[in-house]
Amino acid sequence: MDTAPGVSPRERALAVAPGISARAAAHDRDATFPFGDFADLHAVQLLALTVPRDHGGEGAGLADAASVLEVMGAANASTALVLAMQYQQHANLARNPDTPRSATRTVFESAVRDGALINALRVEPDLGTPARGGLPATIARRTADGWALSGHKQYVTGAPALRWYTVWARSDHDEPIVGSFLVDAAGHETGRSRGGPEGSFRGLPGGPEGGPRRSPGISIVETWDHLGMRATGSHDVIFDNVALPADAAVAVGPPPGGGANAADPRVMGWNGICISAVYHGVAVAARDWLVQYLHERVPANLGAPLASLPRFQTAVGEIETLLGASSMLMRSTAAAIDSGDRAACAAANTVKHHVTNNAIRAVDIALALVGNPGLSRKHALERHYRDVLCSRIHTPQDDSILLGAGRAVLKI
Repeated sequence: MDTAPGVSPRERALAVAPGISARAAAHDRDATFPFGDFADLHAVQLLALTVPRDHGGEGAGLADAASVLEVMGAANASTALVLAMQYQQHANLARNPDTPRSATRTVFESAVRDGALINALRVEPDLGTPARGGLPATIARRTADGWALSGHKQYVTGAPALRWYTVWARSDHDEPIVGSFLVDAAGHETGRSRGGPEGSFRGLPGGPEGGPRRSPGISIVETWDHLGMRATGSHDVIFDNVALPADAAVAVGPPPGGGANAADPRVMGWNGICISAVYHGVAVAARDWLVQYLHERVPANLGAPLASLPRFQTAVGEIETLLGASSMLMRSTAAAIDSGDRAACAAANTVKHHVTNNAIRAVDIALALVGNPGLSRKHALERHYRDVLCSRIHTPQDDSILLGAGRAVLKI
């Protein structure tokens, strides 16, 4: 992993962004997972950015993480979303005092050494998003050696390449504990596989014919076929009596909570800003595409670029105003969260509401401005539009954010 001393995370992201951007359209078209993107990110030490320093990472805070995610959001939103989950999970594990150190050490060291990826698995077919209430159907049963996990999870972002899962589940006790169980998808193996579509990075050790090897009882059902964020590989993952060690219960407690991490306001803060940064990056890419198009497009009846017309200048000005406000909101809030400001953590969902809606509005303005070319598959704006609409589905959704804000003001 070659990086010059003193090169900032954002500068490293900018260095690999052109290659990632060049592959984005093909991955979107074919709904293929961008393994090569993560090989590039690992090469510049960005997959262990939020791993603590005493485990070999950089121990970066939210501000640095968000700056990288903005760049990646512009290059390939799907890659950025997987990376956002990586940063959040590492940060969450690092600050949770109840997480067994033996478990976190292995997770962190595999990220530093191999670029191993991690994500949380929470959504289920019957329950839907757990943010709306209810207990998971996924069960962790006590065994003589630890746990046996069974269940079905949906929308697992990064599923083809994840080495680690933190699975939201409940125990089989009469009074169950509920929370996250750490699963090593590679069956306690280490290293990288024997090749992938764009290089050696596969996130999991090699199995038969060079494909990823997974622990017995873990299977992926390739269900992801969505309008946007098509390269995230957000498939279903099924666990059938998967054996886990005793220290796999990394963040659990009595229902209805999700353990110590779920009550930590910093979890909410990191989630709100990381998601905001990804989709803000998408809108920045759409703005950049629009600016280039308006300079290059010279209608015969005008004899000058569209950029010379006041109507187009005004529209671009509106986009810039939206993006400028979003940028200031994100950066100031991220800095405050890094400083330990609990009020800023609570405000992060409001920031998410503003930033994601500003991003949608900005791309919508660009699309309306250029007309038919904006909906052509040969232009990146069409992909940016589909991707930015996906910002609406991330927890917490707008109605929950607004309801919470309203109740806080009304003291209800």
